[in-house]
Amino acid sequence: MTTATTTAATAGQVSKSAAEIYDEFFVPSLFGPWAKPLCDAARIARDSDVLDVACGTGATTREAAGRVGTTGRIVGLDRNDGMLSVARARVPSVEWVEGRAEALPFDPQSFDCVLCQFGLMFFDDKTKALAEMARVLRPGGRIALSVWDSAENSPGYAGMIELVETMFGRDAADALRAPFCLGDKQRFQSLLHDGGLAKATVTTATGTARFTSIREWVRMDVRGWTLADFIDDAGFEALVTQAEKRFRRFSGKDGSIEFPAPAHIAVWTHN
Repeated sequence: MTTATTTAATAGQVSKSAAEIYDEFFVPSLFGPWAKPLCDAARIARDSDVLDVACGTGATTREAAGRVGTTGRIVGLDRNDGMLSVARARVPSVEWVEGRAEALPFDPQSFDCVLCQFGLMFFDDKTKALAEMARVLRPGGRIALSVWDSAENSPGYAGMIELVETMFGRDAADALRAPFCLGDKQRFQSLLHDGGLAKATVTTATGTARFTSIREWVRMDVRGWTLADFIDDAGFEALVTQAEKRFRRFSGKDGSIEFPAPAHIAVWTHN
């Protein structure tokens, strides 16, 4: 596997087709339910100007848009054009911007609220990205961020990471480890401090990952994530076979999968 491929995988970069699978399946199964709690934590008011950094296909952006109303401004920013293409197709009225969190293309004090749902883990320069979020925030405004708790506290993914590493090697497993890299609460708080958000409050919230079947869970991880660069069709079928043997404990009577997937939510107010 090339270094470029590995870097793209751990940075969360996906193709347009993967973004479509991500939006159709991963958002309702894993990411979508966190949009409301994050917007609640940010206390988004009507008529606010809101920026959603690393917006992906726009799950949190859409939730925020419903809160600001027609007189507020809602902007979704992502560096992945595949994600933005899907986001634009779903809600053309939102201002979708391609850009990097480390160099936000906005004037200082442009927004009342900055959101970032499960994006911070993938930034090249996390400290710079946090400083940029603070730069574009108005006095009295809030930054609200979410990151996944440690993989060890999400037993389904802890087991899947182990299985992928056994079958396909360390690089492939690292693509699944990447989302959990800030799961250690102390490390997360230290990063917030270094990025200028020292007084941020961090809470851990319970969450649940839900998939219709083990096959669908594997399909989403492989086809809706960057594991497609590591696992071909034959490898996919082999992974499904092994996963169905290993992860029956997460299966309901109808074959659906459910396991804990907690996250940390940080909120910082610009005084």
